[in-house]
Amino acid sequence: MAASINDVARRAEVSTATVSRALRGLPNVSDATRERVLRAAEELQYTASPHASRLASGRTGTVGVVLPFVNRWFYSQVVAGIDSVLRANDLDVLLYNLGDERVHERFFARMPLRRRVDALIVLNLPLSAAECEALVSMEVPMAVLGTRIPGCWHVSIDNAEGASTAVRHLVNLGHRRIGMITGAPADPRGFTTPIVRQHAYRTVLSQAGVAYDPRLEVPGHLGIEEGASAMAKLLSLPDPPTAVFAESDQMAFGALRTLNRMGLRAPDDVSVIGFDDHEAAELLDLTTIAQPVAHQGELLARQILDALSGAGEEPTRVVVPTRLVVRGTTGAARAARSLYHSSSHRPGPEPDQHSRTIAR
Repeated sequence: MAASINDVARRAEVSTATVSRALRGLPNVSDATRERVLRAAEELQYTASPHASRLASGRTGTVGVVLPFVNRWFYSQVVAGIDSVLRANDLDVLLYNLGDERVHERFFARMPLRRRVDALIVLNLPLSAAECEALVSMEVPMAVLGTRIPGCWHVSIDNAEGASTAVRHLVNLGHRRIGMITGAPADPRGFTTPIVRQHAYRTVLSQAGVAYDPRLEVPGHLGIEEGASAMAKLLSLPDPPTAVFAESDQMAFGALRTLNRMGLRAPDDVSVIGFDDHEAAELLDLTTIAQPVAHQGELLARQILDALSGAGEEPTRVVVPTRLVVRGTTGAARAARSLYHSSSHRPGPEPDQHSRTIAR
């Protein structure tokens, strides 16, 4: 049977409170008494219960993670990164999914995480000034992905630069009729990432001297099915795009499915580029803007560990770089031709060697 703190106290001839203070390195314990307690604990092979230690220190051993979508690939990968670091340091993760506006409002009305967590991580959550103040009032270390909150640790990517790189890639390939499958810019909660990427798309077109056509922007709501529908809508235009930038790889997967079902190919008929570098992107040979998603979660968790240990006195801000990964779904623009053809043959000639080059 494992030794208890009472056994250690009897062996060292002190109170259990003194044992607790001695083992935790707290003051008001003489060197001789501390040595006696440590020797007794070693002789009895006593290991303090993590739960008991946390109660004694006022710590819960839990970090709260608040996120808008628990079932989307991006957030699941970030949470996996957070969990891998925190669990390696004996900390648990408590998830709060604010999946819709009603749940979001109820969360901030009740603040259920108060006194239940030692720290907080917030993932890409649109917040009002009052909601930011409510989170800060919890008086625990807080790290934030995307959204900036003054006085908090912060991790992000440069969404504007990533989206600009995607659209410039298509422009440099000679495309001038470029569509965009957006995330959810009209969401009432005000997510900023789709808006930033949308603005970058329009800016690069303007810089390239390409006239903006609002019909070429179609919402895809970050899903495969929605991305497929968005591509179908773009292809139904009288003058469809020769290239499409999808704000997420999952929407790009849907776009590629629609091309395939219509008897078209990327990049022969339409070039497609995504954003994320989802693990299936290489399988589907998708050109994309890569961001290290799980790594961002790891960085957030390490910031929290620094804050809890006192190693990080001042909140830090980390901007994680993105990069263009050119695969097989983007190629040089070809002379305009109708996308409508009989089902008895594939459209257009075989691509030349240049358009089939893959840079990895």
